[in-house]
Amino acid sequence: MSGTQDHDQAQGTHATAPSHGTHAAPQGHDTHAAAQTHDAHEGPIKTPKQLAVAVFFAFIIPIAVLVLAANFVSSDVKPAAGSTGLDEQAVAARIQPVGVIDLKDASAPVALRTGEQVYQGQCAACHAAGAAGAPKFGDAEAWGPRIKTGVDALLHAALAGKNAMPPQGGGEFSDYEIARAVVYMANQGGAKFDEPKPPASAASAPDAAASQ
Repeated sequence: MSGTQDHDQAQGTHATAPSHGTHAAPQGHDTHAAAQTHDAHEGPIKTPKQLAVAVFFAFIIPIAVLVLAANFVSSDVKPAAGSTGLDEQAVAARIQPVGVIDLKDASAPVALRTGEQVYQGQCAACHAAGAAGAPKFGDAEAWGPRIKTGVDALLHAALAGKNAMPPQGGGEFSDYEIARAVVYMANQGGAKFDEPKPPASAASAPDAAASQ
């Protein structure tokens, strides 16, 4: 009996002893799980520098969007490319002729311009300031030697060109109108030249000065 009881107690003791290999949880596994739980609760911002950058962009981006929206709303509405192609002005610009012909009646009387008018329209660009070697308007000293050559020599120089002055003949003004301008300038420089006589074709034409 005593041997049987000792054997039963030994089996009971063996049955109630804890199994360290089966039921004891390792400490390393618990530490790793705790670290994962801690990381899951942390946000993407971990340093003060990252916080400053996040705050900066949190203010700058909305402000930039508002400014761009305000500029878009306040800007004038611009037509799309090609939307004005059928406007009247655009059509007229496309179909306008390359050259323009101005037809004049040859039998119509021609209004001859005075020497002063020709001087203002053609000669003043150089003679008003004495540019490019031109005798200055009203300068008796500059005009003196030229006046001594005579009105015909002055007119020939004007029509054919001299030094920096290009030929004045064959342009907008007739030779007679150029002669009027030469006499006008020379007389302002001290000459006493008579008004040139108009050509026979223009003898009956009204004078521009008389019509004013």
